[in-house]
Amino acid sequence: MSKPWILGLTGGIGSGKSAVAQCFIDLGVHAVDADHAARWVVEPGRPALTQIAEHFGDDVLLADGNLNRAELRKRIFQNESERRWLEALLHPLIGREISDNLARAESPYAILVSPLLVESGQHRLAQRILVVDAPEALQVQRTILRDSTSAEQVEAILKVQASREERLRHAHDILVNDRDLDWLHSEVSRLHRFYLTLRGGQT
Repeated sequence: MSKPWILGLTGGIGSGKSAVAQCFIDLGVHAVDADHAARWVVEPGRPALTQIAEHFGDDVLLADGNLNRAELRKRIFQNESERRWLEALLHPLIGREISDNLARAESPYAILVSPLLVESGQHRLAQRILVVDAPEALQVQRTILRDSTSAEQVEAILKVQASREERLRHAHDILVNDRDLDWLHSEVSRLHRFYLTLRGGQT
């Protein structure tokens, strides 16, 4: 059997990446979520968590020894150099975790779901890129509802993520996710049928 090719799936916060990924998973496509890999590399007992605690102090740990994500997020969004330090530590570890997981795929193509596909350089792991896009006002509205967060925090996250233009520049395919779930399912099915005709992700 030929090795599955990799589809990179990305989009800004609140664009609906997770819903799109789930549609592909329901169709039998192997998917690896970079966010899950990112969580796994900082679990208690893993070297990365120890280094983070040494660098930022014990405030970034919860009482049970897990990472206090809210506290860490606050620190790095206020400080560019701290964010870069954290990325330099975690990106190579996350990259290895993702590659190992993608290598286990048995579907004709596999999906790497990553909000920072472009920024982190993870797009280099993929042969094709699908960008889930949505109007910014809708992204903010969805994220506030989902995370019970403030519009200011969502705006701060949007600023850190690649600009829409930058993401779209890397896209082979664009899915504008501004309608209902039934429509989304039919769009993903259409893309899936197309992807099954590709060899190595290219037409």
